[in-house]
Amino acid sequence: MDAHDSIELGLFASRVAAICEEMGALLGRVAFSPNIRDRKDYSCALFDRRGGLLGQATHIPVHLGSMAQAMTSLAASRDWADGDLMVLNDPFRGGTHLPDITLVAPVFAEGELCGFAANRAHHADIGADAPGSMPVSTRLEEEGVLIPPSLLFRAGERQESTWRTLPGSAAGGGDFDAQVGACRLGERRLRSLVAESGIEPFKRRVAQLNDYAERVARAALAELPTGVYAFTDRLDDDGVGTDDIEIRVQVTVSPAGVDVDFDGTAPQVAGNLNCPLAVTAAAVFYVFRCLMPPQLPACAGAFRPLRLQAPEGCVVNARPPAAVAAGNVETSMRIVDALCGALAQALPDHIPAASQGTMNNLAMGRAGAGGWDYYETLAGGHGAGPGWDGLSARHSHMTNTLNTPVEVLELHYPLRVNRYAVRHGSGGAGRHRGGDGVIREYRFLEDASLSVITERRRHAPWGLAGGEAGLPGNNRLDDQPLPGKHSQAVKAGQVLTIETPGGGGFGAPATESPGA
Repeated sequence: MDAHDSIELGLFASRVAAICEEMGALLGRVAFSPNIRDRKDYSCALFDRRGGLLGQATHIPVHLGSMAQAMTSLAASRDWADGDLMVLNDPFRGGTHLPDITLVAPVFAEGELCGFAANRAHHADIGADAPGSMPVSTRLEEEGVLIPPSLLFRAGERQESTWRTLPGSAAGGGDFDAQVGACRLGERRLRSLVAESGIEPFKRRVAQLNDYAERVARAALAELPTGVYAFTDRLDDDGVGTDDIEIRVQVTVSPAGVDVDFDGTAPQVAGNLNCPLAVTAAAVFYVFRCLMPPQLPACAGAFRPLRLQAPEGCVVNARPPAAVAAGNVETSMRIVDALCGALAQALPDHIPAASQGTMNNLAMGRAGAGGWDYYETLAGGHGAGPGWDGLSARHSHMTNTLNTPVEVLELHYPLRVNRYAVRHGSGGAGRHRGGDGVIREYRFLEDASLSVITERRRHAPWGLAGGEAGLPGNNRLDDQPLPGKHSQAVKAGQVLTIETPGGGGFGAPATESPGA
């Protein structure tokens, strides 16, 4: 490839990414719910005609990686027509967990399918009995309305039979319209990009982009010492009786690429920590993408050197109809920790200690007329690294959302935030200190239902190279401790306090010299 072609390819990759960012900007501006509008719990991406990842916005890793894993089968699942729009949330047929609803639109140019525009957004009400649609569940059916891959629009005509199956607040609350609009914008922009060169040159450019990304990815992975690196981490519990759920990973680095094998991981559990394989793939993609150069195009070619294996029926490759609500948000985080623990053996001067390792999921609300649903995740501490302290009060790894601003929360819901502060001293000590978590305290202004799904309440985020672990998290209702996974009714005036974990420290803490 000559210099001119390299410049053209770089511009092409940037323009594809810009389309994805524009899709996200529209979705975030038009959405109604604080969870999507303010927390930015959504992701946008483009795919080629076979469902291979073409580009993505800088959104949420667990959304983006799972879409990249699942889109090839979705692309091949039907004969697409111009104006079609598919909707789905089935975790075992291309989704993650039921609150994440995905829209997929084919893009046609010159009468030929040239790609897909897609987005995924988290809906706080997906029809579960528990407000917030994040219950401590044991069956998939308890988690809300299951939407198999279905056409919401057929050749531009809305399919009322499909629309009527959507949960009422999702279909009527404006968030769906925002997702539809983002897909249609992606269609128009990608069609315009194709029109500038024609369909055949566009196809060649897509192939060149993937080949280039593969070369860059292989060059980056060649920096890993060849060998076999294994690590075991543990989830606290599934909330319904199973404790210390092991995530075992073995990473084999060879000149042919990298094999990631989860053999020996615990069987799927009765609770909802189970992952569909697409979520596990998202965590694997994320970790290895972090080892690659920032300029690497986000396309399917970047992941060709990676091979993933996980025994069917284990907690990271569960069989339907397993409950999966927390697999997407909690188990994905532990998969990242396990991979980082393995890779720290190969790259001790690059890999940080464990970050908070949980999304600290809160779901609250009241059913019935005049009811409400609220969901959010909370930040915590980042793990310290070989040359840096961990960041405090930040989301990490598989989530890339924001906090809900206190003003927005209090405006829309019968809640008051009594306290929102950094949890000083929760980061692990070390030559470089782990980041601190947060403290968030909510007062209920009316009777409601509450669900918490949290991790790292028993198994603290580990340190590296002699660094100390961060403090585990802590949940309380008034002055009474709550389990990490828990649902109950609450009364007006009660106060929920969530203290999120700190990150692990790196390196042995310095000791004072005698007489100092």
